[in-house]
Amino acid sequence: MTKTERLLRELIALPSVNPAFLPARDGRAGEQRVADFLAVTAARAGLDVEFQVVARGRANVLARLSPRGRARQRILLAPHLDTVGAADEQFRPVTRQGRLFGRGACDTKGSAAAMLMALCELAQSRQRPAATEIVFAGLVDEEHHQAGARALVAGGGRADLALVGEPTGLRAATAHKGTLWLRLETRGKSAHGARPELGRNAVHAMARVVELLQTTYAAQLRRRRHPLLGCATVNVGAIQGGQQPNIVPDHCHILVDRRTLPGETDSGVRRELAGLLRRKNLPAALGPDPQPPCPPLATDPAHPLAARFLRSLGQRRPVGVPYFCDAAVLARGGIPSVVFGPGNIAQAHTAREWISLASLERGRELLLRFLRSLP
Repeated sequence: MTKTERLLRELIALPSVNPAFLPARDGRAGEQRVADFLAVTAARAGLDVEFQVVARGRANVLARLSPRGRARQRILLAPHLDTVGAADEQFRPVTRQGRLFGRGACDTKGSAAAMLMALCELAQSRQRPAATEIVFAGLVDEEHHQAGARALVAGGGRADLALVGEPTGLRAATAHKGTLWLRLETRGKSAHGARPELGRNAVHAMARVVELLQTTYAAQLRRRRHPLLGCATVNVGAIQGGQQPNIVPDHCHILVDRRTLPGETDSGVRRELAGLLRRKNLPAALGPDPQPPCPPLATDPAHPLAARFLRSLGQRRPVGVPYFCDAAVLARGGIPSVVFGPGNIAQAHTAREWISLASLERGRELLLRFLRSLP
């Protein structure tokens, strides 16, 4: 068993479910166990370790490798430490046929293990960069509100390039979609179910809105394309309205997931939807956004450090990924960001999440090669 596999098994066995997905005081909630474990591992390798408190019981862990001389640039290795929820057996790592199963195996404790092991190996070798500071930043709360990444940039965190750990199949991604969650409401008039003509059915009105979004609006978005990301998308993910069958419902709301492309803004999307509803004479109101802004990422692949990273991978062209992650938050805070890590997003959040051990080791090797190439 390699050191990287052993570290990943230990991380999986330490539950770090985002508290947003669990009841209050659930013992599996929070990233602190994982952050503490990574801090000890990094300190043993000679890295300088500190914590950045983000919320009560939740802190980013920062492990720093200083250069031999004066630092002229900084590289950030930034996986996230939280996971989505899981059954208890998913916190017991299992290896089978070259795959390691467990919650967080690919999203993104695999990236955390590969990144930290590469940095620890560099720290213990004689090839430490002369002028590049390298910081491992294990971030909290990516799966919910990205509070860890937001706190890092708000606290003055700066870097010349961030490699954001996500399962990309070891391909460097310079673009990802943004996420805008919207709440739409319709109002009606209640009445007895035996006399529905005396009321105004809010669920029926919302049904027309849902049909519009999933057909006409979705077709419009399919004509709006990005060379790395494809088209923008819309999905109605939740609906709630009414109380019981014999009452005409006077209220209904839906939650909508709108994936945005570089060049689109949240305010622009809201104006677009409001205009479409108005033209179709659908009296649905847009409520406040249920989450903070999650913009798309569009890093210039010609950026010198991003281009250097692609060359170190032997990758001629960057790729894009359809999901949102911490990269855009860091980029908006002034840190050029590239998404990279072992594993496949198709396995993330599943009941049998896994990562290929070959991909895990190859990820560590590729990261180490890049870090050793830095001045």
